[in-house]
Amino acid sequence: MEEPLDEKDLERKLKKEQKAKSKEEKKLKAKQKEEARLQVQAASDGAKKSEKKQKKKGVTDENPEDLVDPDTPTGQKKLLASQMAKQYSPSAVEKSWYPWWESSQYFVADAASSKPPFVIVLPPPNVTGALHIGHAITVAIEDAMIRWRRMSGYNALWIPGMDHAGIATQVVVEKKIMRERKLSRHDLGRDKFLSELHNWKDQYGGTILRQLRTLGASLDWSRECSTMDEQRSGAITETFVRLYKEGLIYRDIRLVNWDCTLRTAISDIEVDRVDLKAETFLEVPGYSNPVQFGVLTSFAYPLEEGLGEIIVATTRIETMLGDTAIAVHSQDERYKHLHGKYAVHPFNGRKLEIICADDLVKATFGTGAVKITPAHDSKDFEVGKQHNLDFINIFTDDGNINENGGPQFEGMPRFTARAAVIDALKEKGLYRGMENNEMELGRCSRTNDIVEPMIKPQWFVNCNTMAKAALDAVKSKEIEIIPPQYEQDWYRWLENIRDWCISRQLWWGHRVPAWYVTLEDDKEKGMGSYIDHWIIARNKSDAVLEAEQRYPEKKYQLDQDPDVLDTWFSAGLFPLTVLGWPDNTADLSTFYPTSVLETGLDILFFWVARMVMMGMLLHGDVPFRKIYLHPIIRDALGRKMSKSLGNVIDPIDVINGITLEGLQKKLEQGNLDQGELEKAKEGQKKDFPDGIPECGTDALRFALISYTSQSDKINLDIKRVHGYRQWCNKLWNAIRFAMIKLGDQYTPPATLAVHTMLPICKWILSVLSKAVGKTVSSLEAYKFSDATSSIYFWWQYQLCDVFIEAIKPYFNGSEEFESARGASRDTLWACLDTGLRLLHPFMPYITEELWQRLPQPKEACRKDSIMISEYPSAVQEWANDKVENEMEIVLDAVSKLRSLRPPTDIQLRRPSFVLCRNLEIAATVRCYQAQIATLASVSSLKILTEDDPTPPDCATNIVNKDLAVYLQLRGALDTEAEHEKLRKKREEVQKQYDTLSQKMSASGYREKAPQSKQGDDMKKLATLLEELEIISEAE
Repeated sequence: MEEPLDEKDLERKLKKEQKAKSKEEKKLKAKQKEEARLQVQAASDGAKKSEKKQKKKGVTDENPEDLVDPDTPTGQKKLLASQMAKQYSPSAVEKSWYPWWESSQYFVADAASSKPPFVIVLPPPNVTGALHIGHAITVAIEDAMIRWRRMSGYNALWIPGMDHAGIATQVVVEKKIMRERKLSRHDLGRDKFLSELHNWKDQYGGTILRQLRTLGASLDWSRECSTMDEQRSGAITETFVRLYKEGLIYRDIRLVNWDCTLRTAISDIEVDRVDLKAETFLEVPGYSNPVQFGVLTSFAYPLEEGLGEIIVATTRIETMLGDTAIAVHSQDERYKHLHGKYAVHPFNGRKLEIICADDLVKATFGTGAVKITPAHDSKDFEVGKQHNLDFINIFTDDGNINENGGPQFEGMPRFTARAAVIDALKEKGLYRGMENNEMELGRCSRTNDIVEPMIKPQWFVNCNTMAKAALDAVKSKEIEIIPPQYEQDWYRWLENIRDWCISRQLWWGHRVPAWYVTLEDDKEKGMGSYIDHWIIARNKSDAVLEAEQRYPEKKYQLDQDPDVLDTWFSAGLFPLTVLGWPDNTADLSTFYPTSVLETGLDILFFWVARMVMMGMLLHGDVPFRKIYLHPIIRDALGRKMSKSLGNVIDPIDVINGITLEGLQKKLEQGNLDQGELEKAKEGQKKDFPDGIPECGTDALRFALISYTSQSDKINLDIKRVHGYRQWCNKLWNAIRFAMIKLGDQYTPPATLAVHTMLPICKWILSVLSKAVGKTVSSLEAYKFSDATSSIYFWWQYQLCDVFIEAIKPYFNGSEEFESARGASRDTLWACLDTGLRLLHPFMPYITEELWQRLPQPKEACRKDSIMISEYPSAVQEWANDKVENEMEIVLDAVSKLRSLRPPTDIQLRRPSFVLCRNLEIAATVRCYQAQIATLASVSSLKILTEDDPTPPDCATNIVNKDLAVYLQLRGALDTEAEHEKLRKKREEVQKQYDTLSQKMSASGYREKAPQSKQGDDMKKLATLLEELEIISEAE
């Protein structure tokens, strides 16, 4: 042990430590000072370089503060920096515009307007959490439609809403409470649990609304609603009462999809069908060990009267506890002597009649005998009704064997009983074996539990008459389905429709407006024991009045059905209820029917068909004129997006960017169990090793819409989205160039004098008009991907790559280009103004920001925002086929010249030559000589005729039969490589010539081919022959 220091030693030690600390601080300061000096030096060097560059370009000094947008008070028009930033920044551009649009009421539609209405109801997102990328494509497409129609003079209304999502929300909140507090909903009780659900709705409803605003959705927020609000709830109750009184809603005991975890019936959309090829062990909620599926178990039933036994097979051996018959084919000779005889149940002695069910039994399959469990199989249910069999339910609501299963198995979980039944059969010598069996298994998409068919008393809607009306609406083209191939799915589903189970044994949702009367002298006191004791009413007061009228002077107890209505019941009414139905509102008369229903193709029947059925029944008209079904988004590998795979994408993460660590943290905050969480994290590491880069809203929207050309699935690649973010930078730079070249004093003309303009200006206006026409026609045809392709092609390949590059020489200050400079400025302004308005519905933020920077024409009444300005239409005066044809030749020549440049010649400009074989082509080249030289980046361009000698040391390329180009390479010429290129070109043309010649020489060509086609083929053959001659000369 060390001795303690005396006072002097301690003082010396402290001084020493202080000195060392002071020395370290000095070193750190010196290092920081040096770093600061280097930064200043770098900035100074950069500024000097920038100054030189700017002097060269004629740009004045820039103050960094001039490039930053001032802060804008919320809701006011965005304040822009005096100069544009060097680079496009999504976060900077997308700031402040939305609050201004919203506060300016640009999104609000007017029911009293004389404009033609265009109406979309946003498919209400589920209040189960945040929006995912599937919602983003809906928003992108619908907002593009709404903004386009609004700019085109329509009274455009886009209605926002939120769906309470009964099962989905209840499952999420139940999991959350169990994870955080280890409590079930039953532990909390109905009232407290509903309070938790409302808190969740408020929290995540707000998140969804913020996401919609971030995505730029121009929704009419003054009409925002929810399926659970007072207006919608009243309408849902009204619908139930009306349909009941019309005999369309009834109560019955039927077979339903039952989830033993949720203890409720679920709809088909909540059932995932899993195909199993052979024996498979699956994890099932509530079981510690995986459960066996995909096998067929055979066993024997003993027959009465000493007739031996009959062997049956099943994939669900535990259901044999509820068997009430055995079915055979009437023509099967093996069993004819058993018709009407009985087998005996080995565990309870129940007599099972041998019946004939030819529709169900195939004599050649298996043993030709089928066990019948009417209470637990859909096909057996129908057989049971036909043969008046007993329906014996053997399961409790949570999936355990009940008293009907017998004391040997009562209380066992159903899949534990599966093994116990096999053991018991073996003990009795009745087990006959097991084999692999291909089968389909239903799993609940919410809980992952195995769906159990069970008979339950439920409320149903008779859909027959409504389905026929919905069928006829599509057949008569009253409703158009886009893409049309889904019409056949519509017909198939509605022609085979079954009555709709609309009750759910949940707590979250619209309570069934049904009250049960229990009379004092009733023998059975359980709710629903007597079918005629139900009262359907709008509220309890009305129910009490009816009970008193129906049972005068009798003592009774009145209890409301604890069940809630299927979420799709309220969702099916949404186009009506959002407009005020059942009240006769101004909105309902102006905006119903709506214009188009845009949604994913996966809910065509569960939601879309039901909206059509309900709308036609309750209001006498279809709810929308068109149905547009977008593809389902999958990940880049084509996999379905799933939280457990970790490939679900939050659109906000694509917009803002997020690190891998950020993605993983969000997973941890979710509802996944530990096993799923680890799997999801691994999936994220593989899919997003570097996280997701910032892409911005505009790039995400444009990418999603451009993907819609794919048929039924979209394999989303974030790299493609990021590519459009870089394209936004191209647009940004195009406007920066324009602002510099237009100058502060520039004022656009009221009209363009196109006939006096340069050919390059005439060309860009002509192709712009064509792009506008193509975009509008594509939007009208719901071909959104074609619209984005048309816009992208014009901006990228015609405006930026050709026109802007071609006019740059006119801005070098020379007086000889004064006239060309003026025409170029006017054309450039017209292109940018029109092009930004054309692009706005797809990219609202960047187009608003750039359009606001464009100068205004003199005495023009320009709108305050691009979103309420006029959408472009094709300008007939701009169309110029002659110039377009000439530019096609010019651009082909430029492309061929560029291809001749060696890869190392990035900066070097070389002399070039153009060989023109007739006067017309020579005139065209002469007219565009300067543009060809500029675009091809050559030092000079000389026009040659056939009489001129071939220029030496040149690489050559053939444009067409009348035009060839040469690039002088001198020392860089690889003669052998040039000959090889010509040889390959000759082989390619020769092959085309031979194929066409063979086709024209074929038997029957002259008799069958139209004269116009024969003429075209002759011309093409002559052209190919001329090209072969040109190649031979060049060789």
